[in-house]
Amino acid sequence: MTPWGARFLPLCGSLLFLLQDHVSSGNIIAAVGTDVTLRCNYDAQKYGRLYGCWGRGAIPSRGCANEVIRSDGISVVSRQSERYLLMGDIVEGDVSLTIRQVEESDSGIYGCRVEIPGWFNDHKHDYVD
Repeated sequence: MTPWGARFLPLCGSLLFLLQDHVSSGNIIAAVGTDVTLRCNYDAQKYGRLYGCWGRGAIPSRGCANEVIRSDGISVVSRQSERYLLMGDIVEGDVSLTIRQVEESDSGIYGCRVEIPGWFNDHKHDYVD
């Protein structure tokens, strides 16, 4: 049960798996003041440890726009705020983004990119508001 006056932020999800030619979508709604996790995984057994990043805005042709957090495949190497965390097992390919204590200003577009070697191989997830 939520308290009266609780504010919720809609985050609409649109996932694009370029490696698997699979498209799915869903909605993510988070209450202000709670934590939310945006999923992003890759097959670390197959590809090894890879760089991954999360950014605000649509995923550009290279890197992550307005990067909020980056991993080198072993640990977090940079982050914009202590509220952005990679709480999954990075070494096993879980680079899901957790945003702690969601604020209204957190709503919007988020993108995850895992840099897989080769042309047009990057694993990308877009979460669109």
